[in-house]
Amino acid sequence: MFGEKAAGPDGAARGVPNAMVMSATPIPRTLGVIMYGDLDVSVIDERPARRLPIKNAVVDESYREAAWHFIDREIKAGRQAYVICPMIEPGEGMPIASVTEEIGTIRKRFPDIPAAELNGRMKPEEKNRVMQDFLEGRVKILVSTTVVEVGVDVPNATVMLIENAERFGLATLHQLRGRVGRGQYQSYCIFMAGMQTDEIRERLDILKSSDDGFEIAEKDFELRGPGDLLGIRQSGDALFKIADVSRDRRVLKLAGETAAALMADDPELIREEDRPLRDKLDLYMSENERNIIL
Repeated sequence: MFGEKAAGPDGAARGVPNAMVMSATPIPRTLGVIMYGDLDVSVIDERPARRLPIKNAVVDESYREAAWHFIDREIKAGRQAYVICPMIEPGEGMPIASVTEEIGTIRKRFPDIPAAELNGRMKPEEKNRVMQDFLEGRVKILVSTTVVEVGVDVPNATVMLIENAERFGLATLHQLRGRVGRGQYQSYCIFMAGMQTDEIRERLDILKSSDDGFEIAEKDFELRGPGDLLGIRQSGDALFKIADVSRDRRVLKLAGETAAALMADDPELIREEDRPLRDKLDLYMSENERNIIL
């Protein structure tokens, strides 16, 4: 939550929230903002009643036929499935799964199973129609981009196959995984990596060992960096000359709390002892004007 800063009875800065941000898994930049003290955080770590933990598998292309058999078995048992692709259409010379190719493959592989595609280029009414058909069970396999990452609740969907899982951040993968396991049935998520390296395997194995969104967000943060805290990059190095955001998070948190207390006491930095800080801030703002979004 964030809002104006005010001083409490003990003189410490207090937040008067005027907005609340909710996320199953904060992206690295959001987590960086939390660490800087610009967002207060509350963690809800309880699973909804009667939901079973999702079973996960990290596999390569050699598992594809087994994955199709597994999806077929779940659908014959009355369930539904998602297939997630990184791209809408195939890229020239890029061996990356796309929605348009995958839907064709699935319709040939399962001619008797109703399948539909979903992507961000579709008109809102068309997207709503497809999602309603999936929710009501008329569509059994939904082939989609990450547009289903949030706000989609289909309790009967029990399988998610994520193509080229190595191309997504951990936070996004965890958000996508959260589209299954929303009902009473055992659910499964298959992370299929198009490329296999030790680094990719180590990163994806984090999702096998944890279903804690905040823990996964922290791992994602450590691996990808916070990006521009005052700009638009959502991941990447913060380009600090001295501090490291992961290593020095305790000091950075203390600095954020100190800054909040100072701004509550002297928000314009007009006191004589605070003028050097104001001069430094003015210089920083002038040198980084292009990177700052007001």
